[in-house]
Amino acid sequence: MAEPIVRPAADADMPGLRAVANHFGLLGMWPEQPDFVDAEREFGTVLVGEVDGAIVGFGGVLRRGTVTHLGDLFVLPDHQSSGVGRTILSRLLPRDTPKVTFAADDTRALALYVRNGMRPRCPLLYLKRRPLGDGPARRESGRAAPEEADVRAAAAMDARVCGGDRAATLAWYAGLPGVTLHVSGSGYAFARVAGDKVVIGPAGGATPQDCVDIVLEAAHAHHAARPVHVAVPGTHPLLPLLLDAGWRIGDMDTLMTSEDFMRLDCYVPHPDLG
Repeated sequence: MAEPIVRPAADADMPGLRAVANHFGLLGMWPEQPDFVDAEREFGTVLVGEVDGAIVGFGGVLRRGTVTHLGDLFVLPDHQSSGVGRTILSRLLPRDTPKVTFAADDTRALALYVRNGMRPRCPLLYLKRRPLGDGPARRESGRAAPEEADVRAAAAMDARVCGGDRAATLAWYAGLPGVTLHVSGSGYAFARVAGDKVVIGPAGGATPQDCVDIVLEAAHAHHAARPVHVAVPGTHPLLPLLLDAGWRIGDMDTLMTSEDFMRLDCYVPHPDLG
């Protein structure tokens, strides 16, 4: 087998890259393009691992201020433990600035992230509210596309709870079809209709209760015929409220950071954008 080549992703690599993403079920919340990989290429960095002309893995980061969010590091099973993942990670992550990732239950990956300076902070729980009734698929909330002023206000609040500014990324997300934005004086929550699902996040508030209130507002604004998904840090007061209301935990990652720069009781991340 030839030695792997690690390099920046080019346009011609995207079909092979998305084939790797589909192997791991990463695109279920992105039925159409552009998707989160496009965001990583535009607002961060995407690297691919290539062997004998085929894409066998990829990694991607998004940046918010000085914070690097590692969104993806995936290598096809036949090429795991070959050094592809380690090489991609070493080229993606800076040495001396804050880092964050949502680590799956692969113990090898957890060890790799720890060796790169990150530590487990809390579980990140992926919750789902089942459809509450039948009804046609439609733009549930009836709200117009987000206003530019609301996006700016949300980006300013987001920077205070997630650790860094990412106004350009949020403006990109707000421009996608099906995205709505709930903004109050002390909280914000993006929501997106993605196929037959609704995804809430990122969201945050000046206080934990502000964050709870705005996430619940976003969830309540959507038609009962669709399942609603949200990623909740295990330390967040929203977690027991949603579980008591009948939401279910579908999956779990470990939220890992290099230092304590996120307000985990005031912030609800997007599953893919952080």
